[in-house]
Amino acid sequence: MVGVTGPPTAGKSSWVKAHAKADDIVIDLDLMALAMAGPGADHHAHGEVLMRVVHRARFAALNEAYQHLDKIDVYVIHTQPTAKAIAKYKRLEARIVTVDPGRDIVMQRVKAMRQPEMERVVTRWYNARRGQTRGAMPQASRVW
Repeated sequence: MVGVTGPPTAGKSSWVKAHAKADDIVIDLDLMALAMAGPGADHHAHGEVLMRVVHRARFAALNEAYQHLDKIDVYVIHTQPTAKAIAKYKRLEARIVTVDPGRDIVMQRVKAMRQPEMERVVTRWYNARRGQTRGAMPQASRVW
C-alpha cells in the first residue's frame, strides 16, 4: 500500500499516474467525485451532498482494498490524513509519499487552477506540517 499525501495541486495524482500499474487499485477522492458528478461538473468544486456520498464510497473502497493488499498494490491519495488514518496506514505497513513542490509553487497553482477557498486548505496543510515531528508518518519520503 502506498499513501500519497501533499497539499492541493502538489501533483499527487500525477505522481500516482507515473507509478501505478494498470491493475493496481487507485483510490482518489477527486476522481471518485468527478465520476459521481453530473455531466460537465467542475473537476474540483462539488456540493455537500455529493461529497458526503463520495466520502462514504471512499471509506467502503478503502475497507475492501485493505483485504487485498497481499494480491495487489493499492494507492491512496489522502491530502491530509488524520492521526487515526496514519495509525491505520502504519498497521498496514503502508509506504507514505509526500508530494510537495513547496508552498510558493502550490499557492501559484491554486490561484491559477482552483477556487479561492482552496488557499485556506493549503495554509492548513502547511501549518499542520509545521507542528509534526520528523517520522510522524511511516516510511515517509518527500517528492519534489
